[in-house]
Amino acid sequence: MKKITCYLLLSLTMLTPALLSAQTKSQKRPNVVIIMADDLDTRQLSCYGGKNIHTKYNDQLATEGLQFNNIYASNATCVPTRASLFTGLYPIRHGSFQNHKPVNKDMKSIGHYLGEVGYKVGLTGKDHSTRPRTSFPFDFIEGFQPNCVASKDDYSLTAIDKYMNAGDKPFCLFIMSINPHKPWDLGDPSEFDPDKLVLPPYMVDTKETRAQYCKYLAEIRRLDDQVGDVMQLLKKNGQDKNTIFMFLGEQGAQFPGGKWTCWDAGQKSSMLVRWPGVIKPNTKTDAIVQYEDITPTLIDIAGGMAIDSLDGKSFLTVLKGLSQTARPYAFGMNNNIPEGPAYPSRNVRDNRYKLILNLTPEKTYAIKWYNNPGDLGVWNSWQQKAKTDETAKFLYERISKRPPVEFYDMSKDPYELNNLAGNRAYTKQIDKLTGVLKDWMKQQGDEGASVDRVYSKQN
Repeated sequence: MKKITCYLLLSLTMLTPALLSAQTKSQKRPNVVIIMADDLDTRQLSCYGGKNIHTKYNDQLATEGLQFNNIYASNATCVPTRASLFTGLYPIRHGSFQNHKPVNKDMKSIGHYLGEVGYKVGLTGKDHSTRPRTSFPFDFIEGFQPNCVASKDDYSLTAIDKYMNAGDKPFCLFIMSINPHKPWDLGDPSEFDPDKLVLPPYMVDTKETRAQYCKYLAEIRRLDDQVGDVMQLLKKNGQDKNTIFMFLGEQGAQFPGGKWTCWDAGQKSSMLVRWPGVIKPNTKTDAIVQYEDITPTLIDIAGGMAIDSLDGKSFLTVLKGLSQTARPYAFGMNNNIPEGPAYPSRNVRDNRYKLILNLTPEKTYAIKWYNNPGDLGVWNSWQQKAKTDETAKFLYERISKRPPVEFYDMSKDPYELNNLAGNRAYTKQIDKLTGVLKDWMKQQGDEGASVDRVYSKQN
């Protein structure tokens, strides 16, 4: 008996702490489902205060989980944002710091990191930010439309259902919607009365703007319905209790002053997270987080070791309600090529103030999709109204001509319409954030204005 007991004790001591920890975590590790929007104006979701549409499924998710009020894309452009989500790195370091620019050679991403700790990682839907495939080893699944400019967004949950129920590995599944990306030709715009819309205050109020915004809202409706369908699938399969369900808003809408800028209409996003038994329902947090933080958080949840070389940091303690802060600052950038002529900007914010440096303010900002020449309907209506209306003139001109420094008190001016850069009362705050921003640029290897140039297809 003594020999048996000693043998058992010896066997137990031979199990390393890491192995014991892995065995324990493998029994408890949750599945993860992330559904991501495409060009969503977060402030249109009713749970975020939107007045034009009742997004009932996102509202349900907010009621059942945790709502993040301060999540930001570091680049208000689709490919860079998604590359940051998948790699945990800021755009300069992963290489995709312009739209449609691929990541650097031999880059690793969430598919590698979670795969190494026993997860299978899948993706369905929009996939143009997953190249080269060696850097993004997802299981690609049929179901959602991969082409973001398609005039058809029919989707099926059949293959998704099969993927969730196949095998004994926990899964992390990215469901990438194309709504509400342009062209806004899906859904039913007649649901919305253009005369009753509450337009964001940075927009010039014209008939053309209102008509297009109804089309935009119709695609938000389709997005919300997709969220509801995926939630129902998890419930049907009994997987809702052991699955973290996350909604992400990506970056802002393709209206003048939104996407492709350093303003919050471009960079401010949304994140709703439900985790039964861990996250307290119907809660909100003002913790600052960025898309770069999501991969480190998923690694943390899965039981992997922290990767110090990543820019993002885990906010698992925020999810668990153990902390109200995640990071002191959020950083951002815009490189305008290939969407228009070079117009580089950089920005930083804390929990109250935001600084933007426009690195070539002597130039005129332009985007081919709406003002050079692109889809001129909305932009031309702004231009015409600006000739006779002072408010319209201010809103129109702030797009094309920008000062070297913009500084905003976001608690009082969430739409960044009152530049305080010339106010001496804020000199101390401006100097502090300028130093923080320049230190970040140096740490990232960001050379500034010269980065916004044409690159070869090989990077």
